Amino acid sequence: MTALLRPAPVARLRDLLAVVPAVSRLSPDDADVAIVDVTHDSRSAGAGVLFACRPGRRSDGHDYAPLAVRAGSPALLVERRLDLDVAQLEVPSVATVLGPVAALVHGNPSRELSLCGVTGTNGKTTTAYLLESILRTAGARTGLVGTVETRIAGETVAGVRTTPEASDLQRLLRRMRTAGVTAAVMEVSSHGLALRRVDGTRFAVAVFTNLSQDHLDFHCDLEDYFQAKLRLFRAAFTAAAVVNVDDAYGRRVATTADVPVTRVSPSGAAPADAVAADVELLASGSTFTAHLRGGRVRTHTALPGDFNVANALTAMAVAEVLGVAPEAAAEGVAACSGVPGRMEPVDVGQPFTVLVDYAHTPEAVERLLAAARGLTDRRVVVVVGCGGDRDAGKRPLMGRAAATLADLAVLTSDNPRSEDPAAILAAVVDGAASVPGARWHAEPDRRAAIATALDAAEPGDVVVIAGKGHETTQELTGATVAFDDRAVARSLLCARVRP
Repeated sequence: MTALLRPAPVARLRDLLAVVPAVSRLSPDDADVAIVDVTHDSRSAGAGVLFACRPGRRSDGHDYAPLAVRAGSPALLVERRLDLDVAQLEVPSVATVLGPVAALVHGNPSRELSLCGVTGTNGKTTTAYLLESILRTAGARTGLVGTVETRIAGETVAGVRTTPEASDLQRLLRRMRTAGVTAAVMEVSSHGLALRRVDGTRFAVAVFTNLSQDHLDFHCDLEDYFQAKLRLFRAAFTAAAVVNVDDAYGRRVATTADVPVTRVSPSGAAPADAVAADVELLASGSTFTAHLRGGRVRTHTALPGDFNVANALTAMAVAEVLGVAPEAAAEGVAACSGVPGRMEPVDVGQPFTVLVDYAHTPEAVERLLAAARGLTDRRVVVVVGCGGDRDAGKRPLMGRAAATLADLAVLTSDNPRSEDPAAILAAVVDGAASVPGARWHAEPDRRAAIATALDAAEPGDVVVIAGKGHETTQELTGATVAFDDRAVARSLLCARVRP
């Protein structure tokens, strides 16, 4: 077993001047203040913890500095001097320097790991799971950071978002190294890049899956969204890149990245270093031959759908960059039994297939339904809705995609959050109604919508419940309630098949 490592040594406030443009000099006493951790959350402040007064959209960290000082924090990272009797390191932008500061305090843990960052609109989670499985199978002690969960050497730990805040991320990476982790995979969101959560992090490989419309409630347009993703493919962040060049934005990444690029073309339509051939798609998964730089190897993934062939091939290409032999990569892909909420089957003996998936963008719904169509010669039924407080422009597009590609679309609520669920559903319905001859039904109650789809299913059909995937709650106005598509579907199915 790999020996456990000691945490990084204690830093002094003066050490941080190596990575931050200080506005004013530190006094000798302040310069010698010991720092063992960094936080932007006053509730985590305490002895030896540098409190970062980061301005945000809803609140300003400077307003919480007195709480941090009372909790015992010996120093503050500020954008303006505060009337507090405590050491203060003043910088032009706390958000800009928080990542590098936290990385230095924790001993730059990402540089001690083979760290892979996966970004893209769709496929991040599945690619990350497949890659982590490959690395673990190849003998690495692994870590995983992503949408579904965070794992350290096989143990699930608490996580709050796809890409953690800068101070949380560096603490997490140090925790991984202390646990003996040698290789880690993390999903890198556009928010994480735009808000500089990964600044100060060094990746061995950066991975691009694809890009389509999403998050336009945060980004001003699709190009802004793309430019945020593109930051990851610079030498300041990564040593190498693996890019899906079947995607138009991927081809742009491949031609603009200033690091060595491994090109992946699952379809074989573009010149590439990794291609999938002899693909066999079944409801039980997919089998294909991966043509890699190091040779050809046949592998099987338990994840159905051609897009999961793309995810598996991408993970194998990344592993090859890290020195994993093709045969070991194929074994790692086969060892991954599934990803929570990604084409996840619900089977209680019913005569039709039920799959739960996280697809929540127009392109993801299109890919999901195309994959479902390839699993049956019967009908495809889909349940789909859109979340509130998110990109409103994709709502009619998702309704149109569902109505176009499914034999029956049941349109419903997702996570309305602070918005009126009826208004969200109306926008989805507008898209479905624009498809001539389409069969669709609107049911605002999500449980009733799932029941409607299951009631409509006939032997041999495929029912896809899309949008929430692995989620176990539904976010409503002023409340979060328990709701798991998988559990709901299983309960409804059991009631139907029970003698």
